[in-house]
Amino acid sequence: MAHVVVIGAGQAGSSCVAKLRNGGYDGKVTLIGAEPVPPYQRPPLSKAYLMGDMTLERLFLRPESFYDELDIQLRLNARVDAIDAQARTVAIGGDVLGYDDLVLTTGSEPNRLPAAMGGALDGVHVVRDLADVDGMAPRFVKGAKVLIVGGGYIGLEAASVAAKLGLQVTLVEMSDRILQRVAALETSDFFRALHKGHGVDIREGVGLETLLGEGSVSGARLSDGAELDVDFVIVGVGIRPATVLAEAAGVVLENGIKVDAQGRTSVSGIWAAGDCSSFPYRGGRIRLESVPNAIDQAEVVAENIMGAGKEYVAKPWFWSDQYDVKLQIAGLNTGYDRVVTRRTDADSVAFWYYRGDELLAVDAMNDPRGFMVGKRLIESGKSPAAELIADPATELKALLKA
Repeated sequence: MAHVVVIGAGQAGSSCVAKLRNGGYDGKVTLIGAEPVPPYQRPPLSKAYLMGDMTLERLFLRPESFYDELDIQLRLNARVDAIDAQARTVAIGGDVLGYDDLVLTTGSEPNRLPAAMGGALDGVHVVRDLADVDGMAPRFVKGAKVLIVGGGYIGLEAASVAAKLGLQVTLVEMSDRILQRVAALETSDFFRALHKGHGVDIREGVGLETLLGEGSVSGARLSDGAELDVDFVIVGVGIRPATVLAEAAGVVLENGIKVDAQGRTSVSGIWAAGDCSSFPYRGGRIRLESVPNAIDQAEVVAENIMGAGKEYVAKPWFWSDQYDVKLQIAGLNTGYDRVVTRRTDADSVAFWYYRGDELLAVDAMNDPRGFMVGKRLIESGKSPAAELIADPATELKALLKA
């Protein structure tokens, strides 16, 4: 009997095995996860779950019984030691599993501070998995002093939860501005004002020199010479694709695991999807760190294992929740040369990214209509005149028919 083995029990892995079964695959299916719990949502970890507004069971993508019902062998708390691509086997402890197709949905890993900077001190946390958030949650007590290193979306989301719970929050970003790598000046300005309005001390153009303390972190020295007393630290300085297993198996890497448009790697019988993989996109190659990409790409891989011969066409979109603001992002802003602001009321605003006359992306804050219309325009290749977008009297839906 044919056997599909999926390594990585996150959003992509869970989506892949579900699609296999729902698509009629009748061979063996095994999903291997390193964590002791079934696949779960990661985005709420740093928001609703950390706030205490979501229980562990509500995090699960599907109840554990789902996998039994669909005859999916779910192996939890299991780490894969090696892949033998020639023999088509996977080693897990003393077990060796044979496979016909292997799917790598190994996700990504957080960048950590080096031990020389105090990264190994107790009280220094990253935000990536359930254990990370469970480990830091008891420290979120009113009045505690937290230092957040990194002004990307993970750092800002953690800052919003900490501020809402009454902690004293300092956030440092070594670049000139928060969100510099991923967003326009306008979006950075919006979120800087939002966080400062909630009492967060944001320091831009300032890096961390070292953490202080013996055994446990107790302070921080910044690149401008300032010293802070801290009770704990959250490090949000990006993630990297988890590629160790793939590389050891001889799979070609290029900004992650390199796959073709159908999700195949350079090694026969091995596929990849989600955060760990880079794929063709509009004449180039990209890697997307998002839930929609993990789901959609993994489902295409499942279909192709069953012989569909289908190419994955990414439709990038993302979101972030901070305080009472929901940011929704459609498209990719790479290469933009101007930003058009559209404000229809006091509580919502959207920034539309253009390269010349081409619409690339939209950052919509509490503007679901702007997001949905922008997303549909980008996916259909339509680029309305910037002047129309800037005019609050323009009916956005009408632009879809133009």
